[in-house]
Amino acid sequence: MAARAYWQGQIRLALVSIPIEVYPATKSGAAISFHQIHEPSGKRIRYEKVAPGVGPVDRDEIIKGYEISKGNYVLLDEEEIEAVKIESRKTLELVQFVDAGDIDVLYYETPYFIIPADDLAEEAYIVLREALRQSRKVGLGQLAVRGREQLVSIKPCGRGLVMEVLRYADEVHKAQGYFREIGDEAPDADLLDLATTLIEKKSAPFHPAEFHDRYIDALHRLIDKKAKSKSNKRVLEDVEEPSGGSRSNVIDLMAALKKSVGESGSRAAPAKSTTRKAPAKKASAPETAGKKAAGKPAGKTAEKPGEKGAVGKKPPAKKTAEAPARSRKRA
Repeated sequence: MAARAYWQGQIRLALVSIPIEVYPATKSGAAISFHQIHEPSGKRIRYEKVAPGVGPVDRDEIIKGYEISKGNYVLLDEEEIEAVKIESRKTLELVQFVDAGDIDVLYYETPYFIIPADDLAEEAYIVLREALRQSRKVGLGQLAVRGREQLVSIKPCGRGLVMEVLRYADEVHKAQGYFREIGDEAPDADLLDLATTLIEKKSAPFHPAEFHDRYIDALHRLIDKKAKSKSNKRVLEDVEEPSGGSRSNVIDLMAALKKSVGESGSRAAPAKSTTRKAPAKKASAPETAGKKAAGKPAGKTAEKPGEKGAVGKKPPAKKTAEAPARSRKRA
């Protein structure tokens, strides 16, 4: 558990108050940050606060400004900004309950764990958790933190509750502006069946630990190599390109899906393609067998016509003609 809570207070539901503590549910991944270095000297680049036509300025002379037009700013000092900040209240009031499916995935931003602050709060905490679970609802409220007000949702998660910070409506782009030009006609039934088969074939439980950021892994290997070499000689890592990256965008979708699924596992393999291939094999087999039997009267090639019966009549005729000749010699 994190040493410091993100927020401490109480959830209020009508006349019921539940003391809680809120902790971050996520943490920063294994990101790698770089500094800018002056190569000839090996020194790190530093930045100075400068004003055009003035040069370097003191930090005490810097205030905040909001640009209302090109080059024109409304200047605000720290006291003015602090005066309009929302007072950090210690109460998260649940003002509305909605179906979980009513909140679009685009609005979810950051998850947090909610735990009861003490043993006395645990009973009311469990009642709220089970009530949300049975009603299949999500609680909504606004949380004042660090001078800002955040829209949050609360829902059950295992034996606990999870609070998720939601984006406001003006922070989310409307999907219609991006998807307007995409057609809404029904797809080909065979293609849809193949795609569904591929999805079913690749379906498996989600295990987050199985996925890694290969870019970060490659950066670590590169840094280790350069650190061990103790030189600034360039080391180029081989990058695996995705298969088919150089192909044209114009593809045979049916063929691509069949290849992905595999002909043996495909439920939607068209019958026409099999009937076309079968006659071609039957027509070519007698011709090949006839040629081999004429040139090589031995073993395996001579047995194939005999097994199929009606394939070749000439090879059996040769055998019957040779048999009397051999018996005469023996006599």
